[in-house]
Amino acid sequence: MFYSRYFIPTIKETPSDAEVISHQLMLRAGMIRKLASGIYNYLPLGLRSIRKFENIVREEMNKADAIEMLMPSVQPAELWQESGRWAFYGKELLRFKDRKDAEFCMGPTHEEVITDMVRREIKSYRQMPLNFYQIQTKFRDEIRPRFGLMRGREFIMKDAYSFDVDSHAADLSYNKMFNAYMRIFERCGLNFRAVEADTGSIGGSSSHEFMVLADSGEDAIVSCDACRYAANVEKAESPLFSAVSSATIEPLQKVLTPEMKTIADVASFLKIAVDKTIKTLVYVSDAGELAMALLRGDHELNELKLKNHLGWDEIQMATEEQILACTGSPVGFLGPIGLKQDIPVIADRVVQGMTNVVLGANEVDQHYINANRGRDFEVSGFVDIRTVEAGDACPRCDSGKLEMWRGIEVGHVFKLGTKYSKALNATYLDANGREQIVFMGCYGIGIGRTVAAAIEQNHDENGIIFPIAIAPFHCSVVAVNTKDAGVMAAAEEIYFCLEKLGVEVLFDDRDERPGIKFKDNDLIGIPLRIVVGSKGLAEGKVEMKIRSTGEVKLLVLEEVATTIKQLIDAALVHPE
Repeated sequence: MFYSRYFIPTIKETPSDAEVISHQLMLRAGMIRKLASGIYNYLPLGLRSIRKFENIVREEMNKADAIEMLMPSVQPAELWQESGRWAFYGKELLRFKDRKDAEFCMGPTHEEVITDMVRREIKSYRQMPLNFYQIQTKFRDEIRPRFGLMRGREFIMKDAYSFDVDSHAADLSYNKMFNAYMRIFERCGLNFRAVEADTGSIGGSSSHEFMVLADSGEDAIVSCDACRYAANVEKAESPLFSAVSSATIEPLQKVLTPEMKTIADVASFLKIAVDKTIKTLVYVSDAGELAMALLRGDHELNELKLKNHLGWDEIQMATEEQILACTGSPVGFLGPIGLKQDIPVIADRVVQGMTNVVLGANEVDQHYINANRGRDFEVSGFVDIRTVEAGDACPRCDSGKLEMWRGIEVGHVFKLGTKYSKALNATYLDANGREQIVFMGCYGIGIGRTVAAAIEQNHDENGIIFPIAIAPFHCSVVAVNTKDAGVMAAAEEIYFCLEKLGVEVLFDDRDERPGIKFKDNDLIGIPLRIVVGSKGLAEGKVEMKIRSTGEVKLLVLEEVATTIKQLIDAALVHPE
């Protein structure tokens, strides 16, 4: 491709409304342009990278026996009402009516549509396993679209759905997709982790998120430094602690703690370590149910773990009025002793091994010291409800410690079970002629989001550093002086030789200063750059620069094409 005949509208200044680096660089590199809030035009350069990633995804999906199809973006409300998600999904679901006043939505996902198709077409166990996938545009009406392609309203997504006769077969399909995802992100040259995650609004029994590691990541994740365990912090398991303490039980005492409302203040006032205190929190469900949570003073509550344990749909901190009604105390002096209402008291597992602790007395300016479970208060159960921390022991192996990372979610796989097939009555006849419910899984990858995440992970002060697999072009050939016939002839010869070898080349034939060309080539992230100038040609050589390392080499003219081809082949992970 000749640069002068292509469309790459680069800009020097960083747009003021672009907050994260991928948004800034994709705008500056002429990859995308905003049409409306959270809605973008994909310009030629950006589309090339997106198509590259789509092809990798398509190859691995096909290799994993998934079958490509395409479903409508517009979905009838009846299917969502049948699954129960029409009201539950929230305002992110863009709803509208047609001229006949029938209700529809723009599809943010396609569980209902694919399940409806399967229930109409699949009748026998002999027709499964099946896995259908599509690469298609979705729409979610985000309340605050931002970060360019990282959190847009309209976006390209690969979604797949597996159908099996039972849970065991569904596990096999899930594992096949999990392994396919590993290959996809490995082929893209990304540093990522597959982490255990919550199933969220999609539902199901378990799931994994695929996280590209980047300092700008919205999600906190942990991974073990010795084994393959990794999890979203919301899902990460805390290690078990000793359940029995050998400390002598001391008499319970109530002490004055004037205006000491925080754990740190109380510990400092009583001259004790924070880990000798118990933090008390009160939460309320969407149905108005109350529950109390107890944690060691230096630990933080994981609300998702507490919500899942209680079986609540939603969870939030109780109001001051609700807290006062159930404890008799304002916030700052809460504890499990002498409650005014009978509510469940859930303690973190660490609390089980604590003795002679300090906790609130449910009276203003009062705390208890030497409080002990069993003698002074009871709990409904000991549950892992705390947020893990860097340095915690790994819950899966004996020697590992947890490391903390920031990650960008680019893929998610779910074991759905019968959540949708049961709601939509997707059944089949087994070998004995009995009707059974189909078991499902679903598997998503954000296409544009992954390209943006690759930029978040791979950039410098000069611009994008694309991994070769998803770079819009593998290599650029820069003619330093386009008015020099010898330079242009040599540059064109290299360009056409590379093209014949299957290398995707951008020939920068513009009549611009060399500095401008170099800056543009760095900005758009071309992995390899060949510079053809009269001085080098006099010695029969050209300059090659590797974008990711900055390394510069002089190549003999006759060896340029084969050297570049070898470097590209070595960098690409080809499907088996």
